[in-house]
Amino acid sequence: MRVKAVIAYDGSAFFGFQRQTSTPYTVTQSIENALRTLQIDTVIVGSGRTDRYVHATAQVIHFDLPDFWTDLAKLKQILNRHLTSIQFKYIQSVDTDFHARFSAKKRYYRYLFKTTRPSVFEEKYLSFYPGSFDPFRLRKALKCFEGEHDFRYFHKTGSPVHTTVRTIYQSRYYQYGNIHVITFEANGFLRSQVRLMVEGVLQCAKGKITLPMLHSQIDCEAQYVTKPAPPQGLYLARIFY
Repeated sequence: MRVKAVIAYDGSAFFGFQRQTSTPYTVTQSIENALRTLQIDTVIVGSGRTDRYVHATAQVIHFDLPDFWTDLAKLKQILNRHLTSIQFKYIQSVDTDFHARFSAKKRYYRYLFKTTRPSVFEEKYLSFYPGSFDPFRLRKALKCFEGEHDFRYFHKTGSPVHTTVRTIYQSRYYQYGNIHVITFEANGFLRSQVRLMVEGVLQCAKGKITLPMLHSQIDCEAQYVTKPAPPQGLYLARIFY
C-alpha cells in the first residue's frame, strides 16, 4: 500500500532532508530507521529537499507499506513516539501512481525574521536582520519575482537540474507582531532560490541595491546578490496537489 504523509520537523536537528552518505542525521534516514524497527523496509520520497537548518511545517512524503500494515492511525502514533524533532501530522493511503515530488503542482515557503536580536529560544527558528527597512520597497521588490523567469542567477549550483526556469505565482510580505514574514508560492524552487530571493528583496528594502539592479539579476544580466539569507528563518509550509 502506498501512503502519503504530511510531516513537520525542526531543521536545526538534522543535516537536511535528503539522505547522505556522510551522516545518518537526516530527516529521510531518521524516518527510514524508525520504520525498520517496525519491519517496514521502504524508501522515503519527499516533495522536495530542504537544506540544513531549514524547517518544515507541512513537508509531504510518500512510501510503500507491506500488506501486514493496515492501521495507519496506529502507525502514526508509533512513529511519533519513536521520532525526535519530527512529527507525523497525518498518514493516508493513496493510489500507487501518487508521487510526493512529481505529483506536486505548487510549493509554498515562509521566511521569518526579526529586526531585533532573537532570544536564545528563538535563534534556531528566526533570522536576524538588524535595523530598519522600507516595507514599501520590500513589497515592490517582491513583485519583481512574480511570473515566469530564468532563475539561474538565484540558484546555488551543485545539484543538476533540467531547467532553471520557474514560475512564481505569488509573493507577499506582512508583519505578525514583531516577526516579519515573506512568502513565495511557485511551481517549484531551485536550490537556495528562496533564500537568495529573500536576501535580494531585503537588500533592496535597506537601500543596499536598487530595484533596477534586482531586475538586472532576474534578467540574468548581472549578479549583485550572491549570498543567501540565513537558513534558520525558512519554512516549507505547504505543498499543493
